[in-house]
Amino acid sequence: MGTTQEPGAGPRPLGVGMVGYAFMGAAHSQGWRTVGRVFDLPLRPVLAAVCGRDGQAVRAAADRLGWAAAETDWRALIARDDVDVVDICTPGDSHAEIAVAALEAGKHVLCEKPLANTVDEAEAMVKASERARARGQLAMTGFNYRRVPATALARRMVEEGRLGALRHVRVSYLQDWLVDPDFPLTWRLKKEYAGSGALGDLGAHAVDLAQFLAGEPLVGVSALTETFVRERPILEGASAGLAAGGGGTGRGPVTVDDAALFTARFASGALGSFEATRFASGRKNALRIELNGEKGSLAFDLERLNELSFHDHTEPGVSAGFRRILVTEPGHPYLEAWWPPGHGLGYEHTFVHQARDLVHAIAAGRQPEPSFAEGLRVQRVLAAVEESALKNSVYTPIPV
Repeated sequence: MGTTQEPGAGPRPLGVGMVGYAFMGAAHSQGWRTVGRVFDLPLRPVLAAVCGRDGQAVRAAADRLGWAAAETDWRALIARDDVDVVDICTPGDSHAEIAVAALEAGKHVLCEKPLANTVDEAEAMVKASERARARGQLAMTGFNYRRVPATALARRMVEEGRLGALRHVRVSYLQDWLVDPDFPLTWRLKKEYAGSGALGDLGAHAVDLAQFLAGEPLVGVSALTETFVRERPILEGASAGLAAGGGGTGRGPVTVDDAALFTARFASGALGSFEATRFASGRKNALRIELNGEKGSLAFDLERLNELSFHDHTEPGVSAGFRRILVTEPGHPYLEAWWPPGHGLGYEHTFVHQARDLVHAIAAGRQPEPSFAEGLRVQRVLAAVEESALKNSVYTPIPV
């Protein structure tokens, strides 16, 4: 696959085909458009084709987002000779079918989180990725918050032992875009499309980031979930990102959670607490995580994403305390290619970094992280949370 290169013509092209072009599609497009203009890459990403069901809308999206061609059938996109990587940005109900078909067709796959809507689907995707890996195709789950330079630096510091033995991890992910009871019934509020609500949308990020930074898995949870608004106006207009318009006169049932709250235990015995809600009025995209260890603590807030807070508990008490690390130095993760110190990055740069890491992994034949297996691990946590909540918060082990 890919275009034959003349000697000395530069890196071989890597054709990318994307399924879906709304909020996540726009973010992924930004990453693919930008990555080769910022980082030196072993392969040159080419935005070959984007796919959506509405022909007119997808052609407009292709022009707006920088894709060379448009398709209305994802199977046709997978079959294209100029597509080497299939990037899946659709609702969760179609992730498994598209990913498995793409891997079996010999394509690499990037799939947005959560990996699937059910554990069974995620397990099928992992098996397909393992078969494909033996043939040289790679699969990656899209947890972009791992690619914030500050969280990548936090992971490095934990690996270096700066916190010592881990005691606590607490995570909250708070948004408010559903507070209005007349916000319409978009696909994110229907279980058959989204799988779950705040749990899968926000909680998946919280779980992956916690396991990534801690460097160990969760092994059990005790949970509560709640749906505060159980019926909403049926959507008649368009939905884009976290906004929608054109609610109809009728109302339909909300079949996912509005909020999830759970405590958890890590493999080492460290304790975790997690909160995910789309009903925290005044909070727009407030993802915060703190890790406490025997030697120190780390804290990160997505709404101040160029900063990391660190407390070194080995220092004398009279001078110790949390200090602000401005994560903009060229020695910090990903920042060697960006701006001078003090010039911060934003949300969209996480997708550039995601594309960078995937391109390097493909060129090296190395398993990209997070793998589908790591996506499955998150899916098992989400399933355990739902099971625990249904059983009045009973502690529920998570299968390894």
